Amino acid sequence: MNRAQLKRTSILRMALSGSETMDQDGRNGETFIMRAVKIGAVVALYWFVSITMVFVNNYLLDNRDLDAPLFVTFYQCVVTVGLCWLMQLLSRVWPGLIDFPSVRFDLKTSREVLPLSVVFICMIIFNNLCLKHLGVAFYTVGRSLSTVFNVLLSYVVLKQTTSIQAIGCCGIILGGFWLGVDQEGMTGSLSWIGVFFGVIASACVSMNAIYTKKVMPAVEGNIWKLSYYNNINACVLFLPLILASGDLGRLAGFDRLGSPAFWGMMTLGGVFGFAIGYVTGLQIKFTSPLTHNVSGTAKACAQTVIAVVYNSSSKSLLWWTSNMMVLGGSSAYTWVKSMEMKKAPPREPQDSAKEKLLPGEKGDIGV
Repeated sequence: MNRAQLKRTSILRMALSGSETMDQDGRNGETFIMRAVKIGAVVALYWFVSITMVFVNNYLLDNRDLDAPLFVTFYQCVVTVGLCWLMQLLSRVWPGLIDFPSVRFDLKTSREVLPLSVVFICMIIFNNLCLKHLGVAFYTVGRSLSTVFNVLLSYVVLKQTTSIQAIGCCGIILGGFWLGVDQEGMTGSLSWIGVFFGVIASACVSMNAIYTKKVMPAVEGNIWKLSYYNNINACVLFLPLILASGDLGRLAGFDRLGSPAFWGMMTLGGVFGFAIGYVTGLQIKFTSPLTHNVSGTAKACAQTVIAVVYNSSSKSLLWWTSNMMVLGGSSAYTWVKSMEMKKAPPREPQDSAKEKLLPGEKGDIGV
């Protein structure tokens, strides 16, 4: 492949391949301005996909005519599986442009991924229920404890200790969370069930990160294979939950069931859920895991401002302070951990690459 072809396809190849860094030939001769433009475009794409995904999901889950959150989430998992099949097909048609692993369903691999899938469906169910009850404006604070649970579960499950500096950052996050709950309650719009769902979702995000690392060897370290098996398992596990919850009955009585606009929004939510994994990997590869987390924090801040302005809400100074404490504590924690990793002994490149492809410790949830 010559230099011009590589430059045209480098972005897609880096996002979909399992390689750790861009081919150095793709950077040779590239000016600083061009490099900055590319990074800016990737970060903007990540912001657009992530923020749009949250608002689309909020629209679907806040539908007063259809209270069927489990079915909405199930359908988005189905869309993700379909997109994985489509990407495999496109990678065979245009192998020079799209590099997507060829995956044939294997029952043994599916069973090995199953424990993660159970945690995964709990994560997306409680995340969406949190979004449904709290709304976009308070969503960042309501689901802000994933970092705190990372520290707790790392100690309980993995027996890993945490530095005083990192624990201090968690203290700031906890303070921001409680202040936010207090201030939201003073406005009269606080949903305690939404807060409960947010806390459970935060714990599930942390558990998902731990189990993801454990099952990665079963899918040869490929995050796209993991997504494929994870969502297939989730589709199967969702069926009895949908039947038990009564979502199918409410769906049958929905008057816009035959509306192309309704199914278009449902499918769009699934597409953005799939795309968030793509653009997250893209941002990490063009910047760094630390920069990705900083970008995610800034994105969460912008997302909150957009939601407040969109809803024409009036928030107190302490309410905004709670958001800044949560976001500032999360950013500080990321910085502290990155400094600690730099001081730690070097690890195997393959293991390091796998961890960098697991951004969720992922604040963004695909569906």
